[in-house]
Amino acid sequence: MFDDWQDVRHRSLINFLVNNPSGTVFLKYVDASEHVKDAKLLFRLLDKVVEKVGEELVVQVITDNASNYRATGLMLMEKRKHLYWTPCAAHCLDLMLEKIGELSQHKNALIKAKKVSLNLNLMRQFTNIELIRSVATRFSTAYLTLQSIYQVRQPLEFGSYVHL
Repeated sequence: MFDDWQDVRHRSLINFLVNNPSGTVFLKYVDASEHVKDAKLLFRLLDKVVEKVGEELVVQVITDNASNYRATGLMLMEKRKHLYWTPCAAHCLDLMLEKIGELSQHKNALIKAKKVSLNLNLMRQFTNIELIRSVATRFSTAYLTLQSIYQVRQPLEFGSYVHL
């Protein structure tokens, strides 16, 4: 598996992970800031990892569903006939939730949820639950935020009446 993300300095880092019956293990990371959009470079990086792990031990490669990663996966399957590339299910769901969030019937609620500014001390006092906060790059967290607010709505409503 490999996961592309940006650090606080806006570098594009790729984490390479290996999953086996014992669990998932971090293998290495690469700073790919200069070439993250280049499918051929990504292919060379991934191909080296397959070599290091051992081609006979690798069955499936999972990446996100961006076009550069799709191209990388297809190149890898072309070279190594027994391997399968699969887009990350979580990334696919995240993309679907992003599209759903653009629908007018959901857009306003999500905008309001992102703007909700709750007094976290009151929330902790009345619910003993931390609010799941939205992250700019992950659309599913907006839905998780709405769900967490909905789950604790009664203690929050009661607490706001008590403190009026």
